[in-house]
Formats: sequence, structure tokens, C-alpha cells
Amino acid sequence: TELDEMLALEEIDMVIIGAPNFLHCEICLKAAEAGKHIVVEKPLCLNLNEADRMIDACKKAGVKLMYAEELCFAPKYVRLKSLLDEGALGKPILLKQSEKHDGPHAPHFWDVDRSGGGVTMDMGCHAFQFFRWLNKNNPVKSVYAQMSTTVHMDKTRGDDNGIIILEFENGVTAIAEESWTKPGGMDDRAEVHGTEGVAYADVLQGNSIQTYSNKGVGYAVEKAGHTVGWSYTMYEENWNYGFPQEMEHFVDCVKNDKDPLVTGEDGKAVMEIIFAAYESAGTGRKVELPFQTDAAKPWDLWKNRD
Repeated sequence: TELDEMLALEEIDMVIIGAPNFLHCEICLKAAEAGKHIVVEKPLCLNLNEADRMIDACKKAGVKLMYAEELCFAPKYVRLKSLLDEGALGKPILLKQSEKHDGPHAPHFWDVDRSGGGVTMDMGCHAFQFFRWLNKNNPVKSVYAQMSTTVHMDKTRGDDNGIIILEFENGVTAIAEESWTKPGGMDDRAEVHGTEGVAYADVLQGNSIQTYSNKGVGYAVEKAGHTVGWSYTMYEENWNYGFPQEMEHFVDCVKNDKDPLVTGEDGKAVMEIIFAAYESAGTGRKVELPFQTDAAKPWDLWKNRD
């Protein structure tokens, strides 16, 4: 196949897996066997068994498995974390992160058999690793979630809205709000509430040009359906998201044999939280961690809800 031919090329040191979720594990195992360092786009894979296989294969092959969570590299969020780390906000009490737009572009995101779930799988994974990173990887104690399919019933069996509450062992509470039903383009923001202060960070609208146009502009922001009237016109959008910084970091890790900021183990920890969230939404109960399941995908734990 073309994949096998590419992996056979000696001049390739690192591969980036940006394929649909159900293909992540298969490609990762092949790439590890070929001796390539690997960057996997979020979420890591479809289930916990796949996560273990990917991590084990990369360790056996002696290659790096890096998990692409760009929120850990977004400049505004990096500064937000530095405020917390330097003590400006005191001890963290409450973390919040929301990501909302009107739905994904590619059809595989809507198909739970290929994606594994809905908006919580697609975008909740961002918030979960963001919270872990802000909270210095303190273990998550419990997860409570509510999910619904409110608007896109004609496109997906997955959730298009979700609210997820995480409790950490050190007492920090984190709330993720995720939506595929918000018009007007991408909205990505966070809050940190501490004993000595509070900080608010808006990745996109806070760095945009507020624009009013009777005709509309050519491009304003990701997922903006139209731009007639008021819009938030972005500049350096990829930089604001942290994508170039993320890839520069991963390349540096390979070239100079450094440990990546976000690893395959982080990706697995996020998958555990995702499964716990779907279990909670499916049963209506708070779910304690550690949470183990042999479910093939997170949506399977939600599909039999009342």
C-alpha cells in the first residue's frame, strides 16, 4: 500500500497520524514497526485496549509516541498556565474550558463507528488534557457528564452537546462545555479560578478584529458559516491555536532526544476520562476513576441510555 511504501522510506524519521480515529491504532503499529517516531492527532484512538497496544508498540520499537493536544501550546493558554504556576492566582479551585462551533467538516466525525463518539469525543478530549496539564497531571477522581443530540439528529447518532465535570484528587473541579450546535464560528475559551485571583482567556475572539460588513469577508474564523454583519476576523489563526509551536516541539524532541510535553500515556489518560464521561451520561451517575472497560468505543456506553 501507499502507507507501507511511505514507511519504508529511510529519509522519513517522524509521521503524523491525522487519519480518522478508527485508523489511528493500525497506522501507529505499522509506523512503530518501521521505526518511525509518531505524532497522533487527538483523540489517541478508539478504546483503552488500542491505547495500550500503541504505547507498548512504541516502547518496544524505541520510538517516541507524541499526543497532539495543541491547547498545551496555544500562546494564550501557555500564559494562563504560567500565571497559575507562578502563584499569581493562588491555589486552583475551578478550571473551565469550552469549545463550540456548528459541527465538523469531514463526514467521518459524524459517524460514531469511525469516530467513536460525538462532540465529547471530538472536542472534550481537548479540555480533558488541558485540565490535566493545568493541574500538573493530578489524577482525576470522578467524572459526571450530561450529553444530548439536540440539533444534528439527521447527521449523527452521537452527542452534539455535552457538559462534563471532573473532580481531581487534589480538590480541583473542572468543567468542560462542548457543542457542535453554536453558529458563528469557533469559540474557544478558558477560565482559572484560584484562592488569590481569577483569569479569563479567549483564544480566538480575544485576538480577533471585530468586523462589520454588509457584503461579508472572505474568511473570518474556522467554522464561520457566513460573515455578513458582525464577525470576529482572525489573523495568524494557526499560531493562536498553537499548531506550529506544537509541531516544532515534537520535531525538537525527535532531533534532540527529548521527552515530549504530551505523550501517549497522556492520550490514554484522556481516553479513560472520555469513556467515564460516556458511562456517566449513559447511566446518569457519577463515575469514579480508575475506570476500566472493554467497550470498543465510548459511544457504546451511551447508546443504551433511557
